[in-house]
Order: sequence, then C-alpha cells, then structure tokens
Amino acid sequence: MMIDSTLSSLGAKVVLAASSDENHPPENIIDGNTSTFWMSTGMFPQEFVIRFAEPTTVATVAMDSYNVKHLKIEKNTSQNAFQFEPVTEKEFEHTEGHLQSNAISLNGSSATHLRFLIISGYDHFVSVHRVTVKN
Repeated sequence: MMIDSTLSSLGAKVVLAASSDENHPPENIIDGNTSTFWMSTGMFPQEFVIRFAEPTTVATVAMDSYNVKHLKIEKNTSQNAFQFEPVTEKEFEHTEGHLQSNAISLNGSSATHLRFLIISGYDHFVSVHRVTVKN
C-alpha cells in the first residue's frame, strides 16, 4: 500500500531542524509540494526530525532535495526525539539545475521519529523540498 497524502495531513510534524529561515520553514519539507522547501544555513551537519502521529512502518523514504551529498537516516520508537539508532546512509548524485529525487529503502522499519542528518553537501547551502514515505 502506498500513502500518497502529505505527511502533514497524516499528522506528522517536523519537531526539530538545525536551521530555520522564516521564508523557508522546516514545515515545507512535509507539505507535499516541491516548490516550497527548507533551506540550511550553510554549515554541516544539518539535521531535521520528523515525528509521526503514531508508530509507523516505513518501507521507503522518498526525498526531493538540492545539493545534498551525504545523508544518514536514523529512527526511534520512543515518544522523545532522542536516542536514535542508525538505519541507513546514502550518497546522492550531484544534479545541476534540477532536484535530486532519491528513494531510500528503510526495510519496513517501525518508527515514531525519523532523523535526517545531512553530513555534507555539494554547496554551502542545501535545500529539502519534499519528504514522503511509503509503507
């Protein structure tokens, strides 16, 4: 089964972001729209944490981004956004002039929170346009 509704409409929230620009707030990551985005402030690592309304089985995370080079994803199943365990990491290809679209398998991990750690980028600034999950 695929969930194609936005994460925000499913009650998910971005509960932490390492940087915030009022013109490009972290909530833009989960609004389902690739024309809105969250932008980093230029230092690495950058991170954001998405909390689900309830424990959720995640088969795949799809992420549309720009200038992200190395991403780690961690998860937890507690009510608090700490004590994460690594799930996977991925090196993204550099795309010039269009978004990076990556599907990352999480092998059906159950999670209350997903933590996205952007370890490095192809530029000083990175942007995350959309994150969706399939279960």
